[in-house]
Amino acid sequence: MLKEFREFVQKGNLVQLAVAFIMGVAFATLVGSFINDIVMPLVGKAAGNVDFANLYVNLSGQTFASAVEAREAGAAAVYYGAFVGNLVNFLLIAMVVFLLVKAYGRMQKPQEEAAPSTKECPFCRTPIPIPAVRCPHCTSKLDG
Repeated sequence: MLKEFREFVQKGNLVQLAVAFIMGVAFATLVGSFINDIVMPLVGKAAGNVDFANLYVNLSGQTFASAVEAREAGAAAVYYGAFVGNLVNFLLIAMVVFLLVKAYGRMQKPQEEAAPSTKECPFCRTPIPIPAVRCPHCTSKLDG
């Protein structure tokens, strides 16, 4: 059983999948930092010095100076600023994955169609092997 497990783990596809997963997690972290640390502050500045991380609707009735303070207090609130950041993060990752898949598709060689192995009998329209000189269905003699 241990031998079978080792063979399973050492299969190329499983290792490639593990590497792809790790790279995907690292990429998501990088994109998350790019969105939270570069894009959202620029968008917030363009929108009139808005800090998206601090946008929330307080449902608890208490007063908090920031969304972080409300979260730490466990207050009931809708943190829509964080959602906007995560939405932008998702859309950017989806766009990059789409572009990568599209580029990969362009790099693939188109597969050539296999040469036909049959022809049609001109008398009965039955498919027959190309080298046939007589149709096995209607027994007609074929040219060439």
